[in-house]
Amino acid sequence: MDLDTFFVSCERLTNSKLMDIPLIIGGGDRGVVASCSYEARYFGVRSAMPMKMAMLLCPQAKVIKGDMELYSKLSHEVTQVIEEKAPVMEKASIDEFYLDITGMDKFYGAYSWTNELSQSVTKETGLPISFALSVNKTVSKIATGEGKPKGNLQIPELMVRPFLNPLSIRKIPMLGEVTFNLLSRIGIRNIQTLSEMPADVLQQMIGKNGLELWKKANGIDHHPVEPYRERKSISKEHTFDQDTIDIPKLKSLMVSMVEKLGFQLRSEQWLTSTVTVKIRYANFDTETKQCRIPYSSADHTLNKVVLELFNTLYQRRMRLRLIGIQLSGLVRGTYQINIFEDTVEMMALYQAMDKMKNRFGIDAIVRCAGIEGNPKTK
Repeated sequence: MDLDTFFVSCERLTNSKLMDIPLIIGGGDRGVVASCSYEARYFGVRSAMPMKMAMLLCPQAKVIKGDMELYSKLSHEVTQVIEEKAPVMEKASIDEFYLDITGMDKFYGAYSWTNELSQSVTKETGLPISFALSVNKTVSKIATGEGKPKGNLQIPELMVRPFLNPLSIRKIPMLGEVTFNLLSRIGIRNIQTLSEMPADVLQQMIGKNGLELWKKANGIDHHPVEPYRERKSISKEHTFDQDTIDIPKLKSLMVSMVEKLGFQLRSEQWLTSTVTVKIRYANFDTETKQCRIPYSSADHTLNKVVLELFNTLYQRRMRLRLIGIQLSGLVRGTYQINIFEDTVEMMALYQAMDKMKNRFGIDAIVRCAGIEGNPKTK
């Protein structure tokens, strides 16, 4: 199940004057498009496009900066509606859900049940939602995209290959631009051609992801629907060998910790909505402070919040023996979702940094502000 143009639908829910006009959600002149209405897509505007290019294509579009707090709230409302009714639900991102309804056809009819659920979501939240019913995650995700807007498709097992074959390989989830260009150069542009290619040859060309790509092209996906858990979190703590009151050292350590947590978020495709800072004084008194933020996985956003929380929390001027940071309220998603404040250059910088960390190790490149707190970079 996938909410149709989710950010746009949220804005239209609160302001009916935005209906039926080209609408772009995104940052300033140097920012990128976070989402756009179908009226704007008609002119060639798409998500992640630089705002300058989007405005050249559709100068009459109305631009809204975006309100992640509103989007997070409405996403939570949709999650509650689905979670109450679905036997197994996985929240894949802020606007996308996988449901395992195996066996429901014996009692209700799987398609009828899912259609009723989608109507319930729209009735209770006011947000349009599309769904596709099929044998696995990959086929369902592709079919949901093909059925939008407000399209409800059913792809039974015998129709999986006929449905997939004529589609562009761009429709395959997680197939990036580099892989698309590589396959295009050798004449592989639709899914049928890719599915007929020997799996071992594809693996030699692309690497370890080649076999997975071949499986998806053939409609094979054994990944289960992972039950949704609201209270997932990641955290880091540091206990000092000697109690300290060195504020610059403490702040440098927090920057280093945030950098590692941010990289973990992006690597595992998480976004966090709650930041918590914990300190333990030399007398073992422990205090914590937290705040909610718009979903993010960006170091510079998290650093600002963490340092503000620390400044508010640390008031006693007593030595500390432990400091910790926790990121919770996680949902699946990529950094593309949280791009209202950022430029194309900033996004490219994060991608380049993460690529270096993946290749050479997490400490291959670090922020200057975190060097003092990272013993491996001294």
